[in-house]
Parts: sequence; structure tokens; C-alpha cells
Amino acid sequence: MQFATRRATESDADAIAEAHRDSIRAIGPHFYPTKVVGDWCDGINGALYIDAMARGEVFFIAIGTIDGRDVVLGFASDYQIEGTRHGTSAYVRGAVARRGVGSSLLRLAEQYGRERGARTIRIEASLAGVAFYQRHGYVELSRGATRLRSGKAIAVVFMEKRLAEPNNA
Repeated sequence: MQFATRRATESDADAIAEAHRDSIRAIGPHFYPTKVVGDWCDGINGALYIDAMARGEVFFIAIGTIDGRDVVLGFASDYQIEGTRHGTSAYVRGAVARRGVGSSLLRLAEQYGRERGARTIRIEASLAGVAFYQRHGYVELSRGATRLRSGKAIAVVFMEKRLAEPNNA
């Protein structure tokens, strides 16, 4: 699969939201009831990503062609939680799942965090993402729930990855 990656800008926010909703709707139903998938999509819009960028979260996107049109295929992000602990997430459209897009994006986000002093990356992985993150070296810390933008709870797996020091990367 051919795609290009780059750092996202505010002008990409609506396309990121579209890719995010597509990922949830295409992949989420294999792991969550329909109601939870709907709740998960609620509130995902371009403003969400513009606000996150304003708070310092950095997004990377993959752009490629689906059905003859160029679209954002997926995204990953890096944000500082505290000190050398960063957070991340990665989402891809259902049509490109398991084709290397998410892996490329996650590597970009991890490298960006590492260059900014991250030594560990934490994630609240959806059940849909657990195997993906495990393949990339994340380990399960615990299971629980987190609140969606709708205020409803969703089951997640809290995961962490320790990064190599920059000179050992």
C-alpha cells in the first residue's frame, strides 16, 4: 500500500476526525456493542484536534488513495503526560487496517516523543487496539474503563512501553 506521512496541521483537523470516526465504525463493532461504538463517535470533530494541537499534542497523518480520492488514512499522536512520560494513540480507517499504515504512524509518534525526552509511553488502548500495541512492544498494566467525550464509559486496557535512550535507539 502506498501512502505518505507527515505532521498534521490545523487544516487537517476535519480529515483526521473523519478517519477517526471511520476507524471506530469499521473496527470497533468487532469488540464493542453498537451503542458503545455510537457513544465513542459522539463529539469527534475537527475542533477536538485543533484544541489538542493548541494544548501541545502533535499529530502525524498518513495520506493515500481510497476509491480514487486522496484521504487521511489514519493518524497517531504524541503528547506529554508528565516529565518523561508521554501518551499516544493511533487510528486507521478500516479499509487500510493491517497494511502498515498504523505501524508507520505509531513509529513516527514514538520517535517524536523520544526526541523530546520521552522514556515511557502510556496508552489507554481500546479493546480493538490491544493486539496492535502488543505487537509494537506495549505491555498491559491493567484493565479498566475511561470516559468518552459523551461521558459514557468504555472498557480499555492501560498499556505502557519503555523507550530506548536516544543513543541506543
